[in-house]
This record gives sequence, structure tokens and C-alpha cells, in this order.
Amino acid sequence: MSDDGRRGVPVRVQSGPIGAAGRPIVQLTLTRIREFLREPEAVFWALLFPILLTTGLGIAFRSRPVDVLNVGATDQGIADSFRRQPGLAVTTFLPDEGRDALRTGKLALLASRGPNGSVVFDFDDTNPDARAARALADEAVQRAAGRSDPVAVQDRQLRDAGSRYVDFLVPGLVGLGIMSNALWGLGFSIVDARRRHLTKRLLATPMPRRDYLLSYLLWRMLILWAEVGVPIGFGIVAFGVPVRGPVIDLVLLCVLSSLACSALGLLLASRARTIEGISGLVNLVQVPMWILSGVFFSARRFPAVVQPFISALPLTAIVDALRAHMLQGASLAQLAPQIGVLTGWLIACFVLALKLFRWR
Repeated sequence: MSDDGRRGVPVRVQSGPIGAAGRPIVQLTLTRIREFLREPEAVFWALLFPILLTTGLGIAFRSRPVDVLNVGATDQGIADSFRRQPGLAVTTFLPDEGRDALRTGKLALLASRGPNGSVVFDFDDTNPDARAARALADEAVQRAAGRSDPVAVQDRQLRDAGSRYVDFLVPGLVGLGIMSNALWGLGFSIVDARRRHLTKRLLATPMPRRDYLLSYLLWRMLILWAEVGVPIGFGIVAFGVPVRGPVIDLVLLCVLSSLACSALGLLLASRARTIEGISGLVNLVQVPMWILSGVFFSARRFPAVVQPFISALPLTAIVDALRAHMLQGASLAQLAPQIGVLTGWLIACFVLALKLFRWR
């Protein structure tokens, strides 16, 4: 017993181990959760924004028959041949009117009669619709001239779940959400606490730096189920997106992905002192991966010389692993290269964050 020196009231000094509820890492993790729930903007970007993005892109790129392409002709005979070709909507123009319509984007292609009875196609070869219109227009002209196919062909339209753009999109958005929420959530929270001198006060406590950083990783694990479950569940219900691999493997992939991105976020925030500073660092790291890692289109579009670099990016590993698991049913053994990349980022970034982190 001891006296507090003011009212003469004895104060009991408790000794012995602190209970689990009093451990610094537990209290710090609870603090992270309260900070997240008290910010409506954070809840919106983490949970509702992926649904809105999936809905918009899923509807815009939904599976549907090929659009009818608008083409023009300055010759009545060419126009008649076009009208017999499915997929083309033809309008007859005077030459100057046709060129004006083509320049203003009203037409995908303009056909006119050339010398010696030839047909001249005017179109923009960088426009996919224009290239498709050129192929259909050429077929129409050749058939009108009497061409017959020496080999009969049959078309089979396949629109199974797993081969659509929305199936490609949802795993990419899940991976993007994991990375973005980790980098922005951890980076802003740590730098804001440093800016308000809260970390300076924690420095005076016996709490180890390890517990402070680990509390952020635990917080990420506690909200991960919502970040991943909401967009995947919405994709399944709204668009029939398949999940062909075991659910437990999907959980393990998402946990490893979140830990790797969280470690990267800790590293970025280890020295930054201002909100503007951490914003610049996060954008510097994140924006190139949005473009290179195949979130909205295949990373294979980039030259072969940069493919090893792209494959080593954490977001590329996340997106490739999620797509292979959900769409192809790949096992964890088959995803060993991606798991190795994520594990390397996790270890390297967390070790560096521990060494470089500053309270002040």
C-alpha cells in the first residue's frame, strides 16, 4: 500500500503480469478498428466503392451480341452489298458528306468506288470497330462479286462463366482493393498520428515498436473479410462470377496478399511526416501498378522485355493468383511463384519498416 500524497487515500500497487485485455497490441488494434469505423469515407472506399465499380464496368462490358457497325458508301452498288451483310448498318453519302461523317466519328468506315472497278475503304486502323467494319465490308463486297468459300465453317458462341470480361475484372478489383486499402489506410493513419505528435507520446511508454506496427497488420486482418467478401460475393450474386478453387485457399491467398501490402504501407509511412508526403509516396508506388499489373486489361499487352519486372510487382502476383484460383481452380502448389513473390515483399518490407520507423 502507498499514499497518493494528496488526500491520504491509500493506493494499491498491483504487481504481476498484465491481462490479455491490457496488452499494448490488443489495445492498439482496438484503436485501429475504432478509427476505421468512425470514418464514413474509409468505410465507403473500402466496402461500397468496389461494388459500384464492379457494377459499372460489369454492365458496360457485359456479354452481348456484337454491336451493329455504322458504315457509309458513296456508290449504290457497294451500299446494296453492305445491306446483305449482318452486322453492318449502311448509309449512302455524297463523297464530301461521307468524309465529314467519317472524320466526326459517325461512321466506322467509308467505302467508295476506285479505278478499274476496285473498292476503296477509308477507316482508322487504330480503331477496333473500324477494323471489324473493314473485315465485314470486305466480305460483303467479295461475296457480292461471286466469291464462294471452299471450306464450310461453323460458329459456336461461348459465353460461359469464367470467360467474360466481368470474370476477369472482379479478381483484379479485389486485388486492387487489398493493396489500396492497405497503403492508404496504414500510411495515412501512421503519418497523421506522427503529425499530431501522438507517436511521440507513445515513445514514452514501455510499448515496443514491434507491437505498434503489428497492431496495424492485425487490424488489416480483422477487416479483410469485408474488403474481400463484399466484392466477391457481389460478383457471384450479380454476375455469376465463378470461384472454382477451394475457399480455404482463397482465404489464405487474401491474407498473404493483405499482409504483404500492409508491410509495404508500413515501410512507406516509416519516415513520412506530412499527409502530402505520404500521399506522394503512395501514388508513386500504387499508380504504376494500376497500369502494369493487369487490373483492367492483361499485363501481357506490354513488351516481353518488361514482363519479369511486372511479374515481380506485388499487385501482379495478387491479381494473377486470384484469377488463377477463381477462374481456373488452381491450387496453392500451382500458385507457388506468386506466393513466393508476396512472401518476399512481406518479409523485406516489414524488416525494413522495423529498422527505418521513427516515432517523431
